[in-house]
Amino acid sequence: MVAFDDQFDTNLNPRPWIVLKTTYDVEMWIEHQNRYLQSVAGKHRPERCGIAFMLEAGGVLYLHTTQEGVVLLDVPEEAEWVAPLLTAATGIDAPNGQVWLLPSDLLTQLLLGLSPLLSATSLVVDHDFRMPKR
Repeated sequence: MVAFDDQFDTNLNPRPWIVLKTTYDVEMWIEHQNRYLQSVAGKHRPERCGIAFMLEAGGVLYLHTTQEGVVLLDVPEEAEWVAPLLTAATGIDAPNGQVWLLPSDLLTQLLLGLSPLLSATSLVVDHDFRMPKR
C-alpha cells in the first residue's frame, strides 16, 4: 500500500479501487466522482482540488480538470514509471515536466488504461497542480 502524505484531507478517506472494464463503467465513475468532488470543493480552493490515484506498484497520480475542460495529470517522480502507459492510452507524448495536459475527451481512455494498475483513490483538496500561467 502506498503511504499517504499530508495533502490528503483526513475526512476524504482513500477508497479501494475496483477495476473499471468498460467505457460505461468509466463514465459512471467519472460522473460519481464529479458530483462528490463538487460537493467537497466548495469548501476549499477549487483549483487545488482533484483526485489522487494510488498505483499498486508505487506512486500517486493527481488529476484535476479545469473549467476550460483541460485535464491536468500530475505525475510525480515516484510514478514516472507509468508514463509509457499514459502515452499508449492517450496518444500524448510525455511532457518535459511532470504535469500532463490532456483534452477532456481523453479522460475515459486514460482511466481505462490506468484502471488495472490502481489500488485506491482519494479526493485531494490542497494539491498544487502547477497550472500553466495565462
